[in-house]
Amino acid sequence: MKFLTFVLLLTGFLAKAQDVDQANKAIDAEQYEKAKGLLKSIIKAKPDNGRATFLLGNIYLTQNMPDSAKIYFNKGLTAKEEGKLNSIGLGQLDLDAKNISAAKAKFDAVIYDMRRRDFEEYIFIARAYMNSENPDYKKAIELLNLAKEKNANDPQVQLALGDAYYGNKDQNNAYVAYRNAYQADNSVIRAKMQLGVLLKGAKAYTEAVKAYNEVIALNPNYGPVYRELAETYYLWGNNEPNTYKENIKKALAFYEKYMTLTDYSLTSRMRHADFLILAKDFKALEVEANKMKEIAGVNPRILRYLGYSAYENGNVDSALKALNDYTSNPSSKVIALDYLFLGKAKLKKGMTEGAKVMDSLQVESAVQDFKKAIQIDPLAEMNMNEIGKDLYEAKLFGAAASVFEISANNPESKNFLIDNFYLGNSIYYNNTFQGAKVDKAMLQKADTAFGNVITASPGTFDAIIFRARTNKLMENDEMMAKYYQEYVDAVTAKGPEEVTKNKAKFIEAYNNIASHYANFDKIKAKEYLNKTLALDPENAYALEAIKLIGKK
Repeated sequence: MKFLTFVLLLTGFLAKAQDVDQANKAIDAEQYEKAKGLLKSIIKAKPDNGRATFLLGNIYLTQNMPDSAKIYFNKGLTAKEEGKLNSIGLGQLDLDAKNISAAKAKFDAVIYDMRRRDFEEYIFIARAYMNSENPDYKKAIELLNLAKEKNANDPQVQLALGDAYYGNKDQNNAYVAYRNAYQADNSVIRAKMQLGVLLKGAKAYTEAVKAYNEVIALNPNYGPVYRELAETYYLWGNNEPNTYKENIKKALAFYEKYMTLTDYSLTSRMRHADFLILAKDFKALEVEANKMKEIAGVNPRILRYLGYSAYENGNVDSALKALNDYTSNPSSKVIALDYLFLGKAKLKKGMTEGAKVMDSLQVESAVQDFKKAIQIDPLAEMNMNEIGKDLYEAKLFGAAASVFEISANNPESKNFLIDNFYLGNSIYYNNTFQGAKVDKAMLQKADTAFGNVITASPGTFDAIIFRARTNKLMENDEMMAKYYQEYVDAVTAKGPEEVTKNKAKFIEAYNNIASHYANFDKIKAKEYLNKTLALDPENAYALEAIKLIGKK
């Protein structure tokens, strides 16, 4: 009877271990809903299984559901079997909250209770450091080296080391670790896939695809490899524009394949939506967003997808509503792109009278959104160039100036020179249209912008002549003449061919310099007017001006 009881207990233990193993395989295959179902069944049957609650909590962290994760970590904390693993999950939540000391205290308590041959806890703690919203890959490597001292050949130690080195941008050591993981256990197919990921990062796209195809040959149903293929073809298309259309088509097809092999949970669909944004397939994004919207208890992030797709598909009012609702929701994790799209939607809404006039309130509000985007992510500043240029080309110069002014003051910006040139031009043209009231304060900003361009790139001749024109609008004749002369000298130094190419601008410069001298140095004025006539003997302004000077 005792023997039978032992056998039944052993059988039950093995069944539970097998179930956890199946859950781990589902997690690795990114079949999170399947894994959650398996783990919940284990917890229901055996509430004292602390490993199951820990794994389940980690899935919720992966799915950006920290509240659910915390519930399971707290539940598992008191479990008799491996309950302390849940302290690691709670420690990751502390890391996410930037409470490093609280996280370390939890991790240290787990390490203190480790037995001499234990090493798995080091892996889990290292992954907490890696998976945190504020990752620390160096700390992860330090912990994994401790695990390596206890069991250097364990494939999970080597796989985690590969991930840590990859996160720390150490490609060589990452390659060695991934290779070691796969050689230690060729069922750890993720390690082999990661060798392709390294090639992707090195922009060796052909070789990366070859590596992924080797994984598919081993297991055609391993979903994550199709996601990596999708991301690789996306990057390939963006880095080699002549292949963009073909590669984006492949990328989208592989992502759909990934979805069929994982699950269509809300979290997976949102990840798919994120990829559709990258691929700029906003028609498909709109369809996906509306499907997600029908799901009960919908995540507010759906509003992001509805807003982006509505804007790109021409429905500005819907875009404004969705994005305003999303960014004003305290529970939303707002990113820079949300404010960029909201700002662009406001600019589009602000266009009136056949897109020739802008609603100043909408422009002002859009500019504030763009500034919020840059506060979240300084790299968002790069978008000001494209947004501003679109307005400039539409001859909406006032709005264009407001956008370029955001980025033109940052000397570290990649677009510093071009944004300053466009800022100056936008302000200049905004002060020259019919009926415009000259705004000297704004023109002074244009003068500064052109000065920034000339300092950074003295050979930008158009910046010099536009600076002269700007000072003419400000009625600053002395500086006008100075900059026209600088233009003439700079272009002349390039040779007679450049002068011939810019004949009209030379005439403009000579005539304006002459007008400056006309009231106090007639000889100098005539000298410049004669330079005009040497280029254009029939120039009406020069001929009339010489007559007038002669009468004075």
